[in-house]
Amino acid sequence: MAIDVGSIVEGVVTGITNFGAFIELPDRVTGLVHISEVADAYVKDVRDYLKEQDHVKVKVIHVDEKGKIGLSIKQANPTVRNTSRERRVQPTVSFEDKLAKFIKDSDERQTEFRRATESKRGGRGSSRY
Repeated sequence: MAIDVGSIVEGVVTGITNFGAFIELPDRVTGLVHISEVADAYVKDVRDYLKEQDHVKVKVIHVDEKGKIGLSIKQANPTVRNTSRERRVQPTVSFEDKLAKFIKDSDERQTEFRRATESKRGGRGSSRY
C-alpha cells in the first residue's frame, strides 16, 4: 500500500515521546504524529490522549525526501475532540481559592524582596555615620 499525502489510514501507536507519538502504518512503515497534531485542544502531555497499542485513524500530511512521514490525528477526525482516551480532568478551582493563592504567593515574594533590600542597606535602624 502506497502512503500518499492526504490519505487516511489506520495505524497502531508504537511509541510515545514528549513531542509526539510514533504510529506503525500498514506495510510496517512508521510515521510521526507531532504533539500539535494529536487533538484540537492544547496538548501538554501526549499520554493524556494516547497509549501504546492504541489503534488510531491518521491522515498523512507530508512525506519528505528522506521518507519521513508526518501524520495528523486531528485532521483525520475533525469532529472528534479527543482520541481513544479521555483527557485527564483538571480539578476546578474557585476564583476565591485562586485569589487566596495569589495573595499568599505575592506576600511571600514581597517578604523575600524586603529582606534582600534591607540586607543591602544594612538592615533596619542602622545609622550611616
